[in-house]
Amino acid sequence: MILTTLEHISAHVSFSLISVVTVIYWVTLVYQIEELGSSGGKGMKVSFVCITGLLVTRSLYSGHLPLSNLYESFMFLSWSSSLIHIVLEVRSQDTPWLGAITATSAMLTQGFATLGLPEKMQQSAMLVPALQSHWLMMHVSMILLSYATLLCGSLSSIAYLIITSNINRKIVLIANNCFLRSFLTYKNWYSCDQEKNDLQDTFYFPLTNSRQCQLTYQLDHWSYRTIGIGFSLSTIGILSGAVWANEAWGSYWSWDPKETWALITWTIYAIYLHTRINRGWQGEKPAIVASLGFFIVWICYLGVDLLGIGLHSYGWLV
Repeated sequence: MILTTLEHISAHVSFSLISVVTVIYWVTLVYQIEELGSSGGKGMKVSFVCITGLLVTRSLYSGHLPLSNLYESFMFLSWSSSLIHIVLEVRSQDTPWLGAITATSAMLTQGFATLGLPEKMQQSAMLVPALQSHWLMMHVSMILLSYATLLCGSLSSIAYLIITSNINRKIVLIANNCFLRSFLTYKNWYSCDQEKNDLQDTFYFPLTNSRQCQLTYQLDHWSYRTIGIGFSLSTIGILSGAVWANEAWGSYWSWDPKETWALITWTIYAIYLHTRINRGWQGEKPAIVASLGFFIVWICYLGVDLLGIGLHSYGWLV
């Protein structure tokens, strides 16, 4: 009873804290109030401690790792997002954009777990025989950590595309205004074209002193780094899952819907890394691939579960 009460307290405190931290990071990012950034970092660490306490408490009274149903996996995903933020914050001091991504991810996943799932789904239950294995920690933890890391990297790519598309839109508007002005005033088109090129040099990647340029560089850089880590974790998770499946079901691979979508997810991010490493692509093209991976991950993780399909399902809609 005491452990259950502690779990509920930790859940409510961590969700309240992560909600406040999310607001702080977005205010810091939009209005550039640097004083709030340190508060957001401290709040993220306290929230991480609370979620850790929740998972430890649940593990103590349930007698197994809290990775057995959709609620527990969502809480672990929120914990993973907080951990990613803390690790990346150590590597980079200027992180309001990072907090806006990781804190929002942690808040939404934890909010869905505590407010979106029915109470029966939130209750701990005995593990089914297939899950009573030492592979539970290795396989499920690696897969969920990879989901959190890949989602963080994909969100960075989506943010990159939004910012660069805004810059490109400015350039198009300037070019159109230049053409209209030259048509109405009989201005020399060569000078107008030269003006457009000058403005493009002002607004696009060569502008090294711009805040937008620095932000796009950071987003592209950290997206590549986090997706690389997430891809490695996903590979470990899939391989350990294959070994576990052979022990539990007698087959390394059975084309279960979750397995199929996991392979599709792995392939998408393999293509992303291939284009970055071997092709030398940077910027918009690999960011589009990573953005596609964001939706594929959610289909693999949540879509299959909610439809109640396959051996890996924790669905509640069916």
